[in-house]
Amino acid sequence: MYRYMVLARTVDERMWLLNRSGKVPFVISCQGQEGAQAGAGFALDRNRDYIAPYYRDLCLVLIYGHTAKTELLSAFGKPEDPNSGGRQMPGHFGDRARRIISGSSPVGTQIPHAVGAALAAKMRGEDYVTYVSFGEGTSNQGDFHEAANFAGIHKLPVVFFCENNQYAISVPTKKQLGCENVADRAPGYGFEGVVVDGMDPLEVYRVMKQAVEKARAGGGPTLVEAKTYRLVPHSSDDDDRTYRSREEVEAARQTDSIVRMRQYLFDAGLMDEARDAASRKEILNEVNEATSYAESAPQADPATLTKFVYAEEADGRGY
Repeated sequence: MYRYMVLARTVDERMWLLNRSGKVPFVISCQGQEGAQAGAGFALDRNRDYIAPYYRDLCLVLIYGHTAKTELLSAFGKPEDPNSGGRQMPGHFGDRARRIISGSSPVGTQIPHAVGAALAAKMRGEDYVTYVSFGEGTSNQGDFHEAANFAGIHKLPVVFFCENNQYAISVPTKKQLGCENVADRAPGYGFEGVVVDGMDPLEVYRVMKQAVEKARAGGGPTLVEAKTYRLVPHSSDDDDRTYRSREEVEAARQTDSIVRMRQYLFDAGLMDEARDAASRKEILNEVNEATSYAESAPQADPATLTKFVYAEEADGRGY
């Protein structure tokens, strides 16, 4: 878990540097949410369970088989990008071979898709669980409510995972919810809601493992709300200084999931300074190599601009 968390943070930080140097157009960050994603990812069966991630789930898709190279190819918009061939913005994850359901730019559209995949599992008698993630702001969208209601009625094998990072762009949680927690909404749809400390990867794993096993056994959905904190602006186009103080952000950094997981590993005798330094050096080398590869990879052929936009005849000509 710790290695994936550090890898995700390192890739994310590299994307910000590339953006600020004018080399990639956009970044939407996972920083602060890696621990929640690691706990959730390890609770799933990567060989059979489907995930419908949202745009911050970099750590999760790395756990599901993506790499620093694939995500940097996406950041550069190169055709080798497995998510979309460089056709979508970064953070629009998707990979049929790895059971990653493609996302879209309007927030929340992946939630009914995930519920549909869970319905297919039940109708076909197939043994997989579907995971879908979203922010607390998205939990106010109609897609969430309609999908949760349908999943509750039919007791579908789906886990709703809300990564509550405290801000929907610039709007704090207290101005988003009429209840205290997103998870409080679950009983209204006929299933359990659980709040967990999203900065504690092992506690997230425990809660998620229970939810996944319950869904797999026919017990229906669970809404897990992981309380996290977004450490950076909403995206590379946002200035978060206009709506929160530097002191607030710095305080959150002191209890970040990577800091806590590192301390746990040290206290348990599973990690020391030398091993941690060696691992981080290995990860940095991996990200450096991935950056060089992605930056120098060929650009898309302009002739393919309308591919997947318009129907094509067998010879490749557009209708």
